[in-house]
Parts: sequence; structure tokens; C-alpha cells
Amino acid sequence: MEEERLEMKLGSYGGKVSVLEWETESGAAEETMLLWGIQQPTLSKQNAFVSHSSLQLRLDACGHSLSILQSPSSLGKPGVTGAVIWDSGVVLGKFLEHAVDLGILVLQGKKVVELGSGCGLVGCIAALLGAQVILTDLPDRLRLLKKNVESNLRHGVRGSAAVKELTWGDDPDNDLIELPPDYGSDVIYSEGAVVDLLDSLTQLCRPQTTVFLSGELRNDTVLECFLEAAVKDFVVGRINQSQWHPDYRSPRVVMYILVKK
Repeated sequence: MEEERLEMKLGSYGGKVSVLEWETESGAAEETMLLWGIQQPTLSKQNAFVSHSSLQLRLDACGHSLSILQSPSSLGKPGVTGAVIWDSGVVLGKFLEHAVDLGILVLQGKKVVELGSGCGLVGCIAALLGAQVILTDLPDRLRLLKKNVESNLRHGVRGSAAVKELTWGDDPDNDLIELPPDYGSDVIYSEGAVVDLLDSLTQLCRPQTTVFLSGELRNDTVLECFLEAAVKDFVVGRINQSQWHPDYRSPRVVMYILVKK
């Protein structure tokens, strides 16, 4: 099945991705089964790059030593996942840095909107790579997010970063849609959020927008639900792990690119 996938460039990303195309309703389920069969996420360690018991994550990126604060005490609250950093966020951030270094991705001067920014690691890396980043999350996540942006982007930043409130499914502010983003990023985590997430992506994206989406392989039902819905409005391609940063790869993480049809 994997060998038969169409390999092509998608959006503004210069590397080739495996485009997800299926003619039957079982296509999303087959993609999910394939991932679990190839990567076997349950057999590997969760959170290989982060510790949810720590109050901060230190990570070198773009010539800077980032110190991202976490709130482990908030993790036990229902629906709260953005209070800590997940491997999928670390993988995505280092992937962006690696792709820019290779010249297959350009973020300098580009507008980036990040959905579900959480602690802000990915958005901070994008700003260091020259992007004009708007980091968004729910109202109760913004205090920690702003603190991390302000403390990590004081000096030597090629781009810029601003923090805004955005609840998936709600109408975004005009400044988010009047100048459509060149890039977006996100992490999916629950089946209930899929419809609202795709609604926000549909409102924010234009044909020139390239969405990078990184997710934890913790729930096959959530991924299948997302893919089944996403392919209706987006061309979806999976980024092979060989294109990720060589030191930041995990069998528990998957990364996709989405471009609006």
C-alpha cells in the first residue's frame, strides 16, 4: 500500500510527501492501520523528548537556547493538554528548523498562524526562523503562552510573534483572515475537537496556505476521524520520517501537510 502512494510536492514545502488518496470509505482506517503497523507506537516510550513532571523544557534551536515553561499541575484537568509540551510539538519545531536549513522550506517574512499553541515552542521556533507568527489558544492558556513568548524572543529574533485568543470553531478575528497565512500548524488530540479544528482551518486557509500538522499516535479513532473529514476539503500528504530532523524522530508521532482544495 505504501509503495503505491503518489509521492509529490505539496504546498510551499519543497520535499515530497505521500499523498493520501482513497476511493472507498475505508481509506482513513487503512492509513491508520498502516501507521500503527509500521511505527508500532505502543511499543516505544512516550514523551522521549520532554518530561511532564518538569516545570520547563530546555531546547537548543536556531542558535538559541529556549527555556519553555510548563504547568504540570494543570494536566489533570479535563481537556487540558496545552499546559505541557508533547513530543509532537518538539518534533514539529525541529522539523521546521531542519527543513529551513535544507532550503526546502522558507519561513522568512511569511505569515504563520499556529492553532493550539499550548506552551508556544513551535511558534517561538517559527519566529526565530523569520516568520511573522500569531500564536493562538484558548483564553485560559494565554498567560503561560505569553510568558514563554516574551522570555524566549527578546533578542536576535528574525521574525515576530504575537499571541491571540482563538477557540476552534468560532469566527476568527478579522486580522487573522484578512491576511491569510502562508503556513499553519497544529496538534490534534481529541475526536470531539476534529469538527471545530477543521472549521477553523477552512476559515483561515487560502489556496496558498500550507498547513503542517503534527500529532501523537495515542488514539487511532481520533486520527481516523480527522483524516476521513480532512480529505473532503484538503489535499493531505504524510511527511516521511526520513525528512524530519535526524535527532528528533519518534514512532509515536505522525506529521501531515494539508493544502486546501
